Amino acid sequence: MNTGMLSNDGPRERDRLESIQTNVDAFTTGVLDGLPIEPSWNCLELGAGAGSIAYWLAGRCPDGRVVAVDLDTRHLDASQATNLEIQEADITCEDYAPGSFDLIHARYLYCHLPDRDAMVERAAGWLVPGGRLVIEEPYHLPAETSSFPVVQRILAGYQRMYREHGADMTWARSLPARLASSGLTEVSFTGNLGCMGGLDKDRWRPLIAQAAPALLAEGLVTEADLSEFAGLLDDPAFIDIPQVTVSAWGRRPSQLPNASAHAGRG
Repeated sequence: MNTGMLSNDGPRERDRLESIQTNVDAFTTGVLDGLPIEPSWNCLELGAGAGSIAYWLAGRCPDGRVVAVDLDTRHLDASQATNLEIQEADITCEDYAPGSFDLIHARYLYCHLPDRDAMVERAAGWLVPGGRLVIEEPYHLPAETSSFPVVQRILAGYQRMYREHGADMTWARSLPARLASSGLTEVSFTGNLGCMGGLDKDRWRPLIAQAAPALLAEGLVTEADLSEFAGLLDDPAFIDIPQVTVSAWGRRPSQLPNASAHAGRG
């Protein structure tokens, strides 16, 4: 996003991105490690953010290349690897040649796209035969199911702001089916529970801090709510589960289903 509460111009955007990386990278790299990644693979990292996964892929594919694309690339560092290419672009307008990449990965991107379903199919077409598409998206649990009233208020306002910015924080549930309907095979998925609270594992402080001015301006929360929430985060006994990250992946078939039938025709 170039505007709004997730704008790169926000003073806390770097903190937000780094918090996500700190708390989710191990899960993401674990998923990617389960794929048969080859050193020669060409990879595309969509919505590269602060770059940690693009840098990791560059290290795993030293004989290939990694294209890291984002609307705003100010948080990306091309000097991290010689096989890393930084590209500033809007992927909803960008089009890569069919068969360009062995691996395409996106995290926390598709839920913000206006034509997210169509973009899954487009990305699948950018894969080489046998290539993999990996998409990771958050599924927000209903705010009212939290056992903490202030968390209910904070998350209700937070989720409303996302909806008003065009995001769908429940779309992740349809992701495996969307991969399959885009012609990918060997579709699989897993999940990672998000943690709110716990002194050694909290990424929600910078997320809420980034959103706080907009939440206050819209009257969705009060200063008292934010103060109470900050106090909860400092309490080691406070732990909540606000969302699940769904990671799903599929493989482009090495051969079209009717290719063998066509091959025998004169």
